[in-house]
Amino acid sequence: MPLLFLLTLLSWIPGFLCWVNTTEQFALLEGRSLTVPCHYDSQYASYVKYWCRGKMREFCSSLGRTDDTHSANPAKDKVSILDDPVHLVFTVTMNDLKEEESGWYMCGVEIGGVWTADVVAFTNIKVIHGLSVVKSELIGEEGSGITVECLYSKRYRESEKKWCRSGDWSSCRLTDSEGSYDDASVAISDDRTGAFTVTLKKLQMRDTGWYLCSAGQKQEAVHVLVTPRASTTASVTISPSQDSAHLHQPKLFNKDSWHSRNHLESLLVCASLVVLAGLVVLARKFWKMHKENTALRQVNNLKARLSDYSGDVGDLQSTAVVFRNMNSQDVHMY
Repeated sequence: MPLLFLLTLLSWIPGFLCWVNTTEQFALLEGRSLTVPCHYDSQYASYVKYWCRGKMREFCSSLGRTDDTHSANPAKDKVSILDDPVHLVFTVTMNDLKEEESGWYMCGVEIGGVWTADVVAFTNIKVIHGLSVVKSELIGEEGSGITVECLYSKRYRESEKKWCRSGDWSSCRLTDSEGSYDDASVAISDDRTGAFTVTLKKLQMRDTGWYLCSAGQKQEAVHVLVTPRASTTASVTISPSQDSAHLHQPKLFNKDSWHSRNHLESLLVCASLVVLAGLVVLARKFWKMHKENTALRQVNNLKARLSDYSGDVGDLQSTAVVFRNMNSQDVHMY
């Protein structure tokens, strides 16, 4: 009994020491294709690989093997499997998937032998019907255009496709019987296989906002952001000759020119002082002349008053003219 347990344990050692791995989960719309990569260890390059549905090897429904003599055609076959021993990977392609095909799948390397288990990896595939968008947020510059790609499942191939501004049903643009719509600002094109594109032309700042991409009753929200147009700055190229002509070079002074400049400044200062002194002397002279003229006018006025005196002439002998202050301009007679 212990020997049987040991042999059973040894049969699982290759699965732990060597490996096969793949992506753990896939989700896609109904009617679309899926390619699953399965990577394996270098020692399994020459082994048979297989793809089956189920989570237990004993109950796994085989869907493809690399030793199948049928030539695989990934574009047409429902399931195809291709091995690339150089890059140590085999790929499985499944086309036109339906919602009921969702479930667990297994990619494995067939080891063979009674006591040796296969090396396997599991993945879960979820097929849904509905609508999705490749990018739910798009940014475009004012005046340019952007394209929204909306994906739909097989059952919506014949459904009407719409593009609407969220909250404004009057803004909806609908495809015609040919699956297209076109005007000055929006163009819609449906390939009738699982995708339709919406192109927004000549974007304006007011186009920023939320939109709805619709197929039948299914809707997906898309946000569009319009950025201001980049300003263009005119550039001016200046040749070396123009550069030297327009840019003033700094003046260099040698020792002689420096002394000459100081001498000139000294002469200017001296000349300014001489002119200032002359102006002071001239102002003083004019002031003295003004004082003398004032005193002379007063004396003349005094003489005129004496000449009009009506008393005896002898009375004038007792008359005196007194200048009380040599700096004063007043003359008094007593």
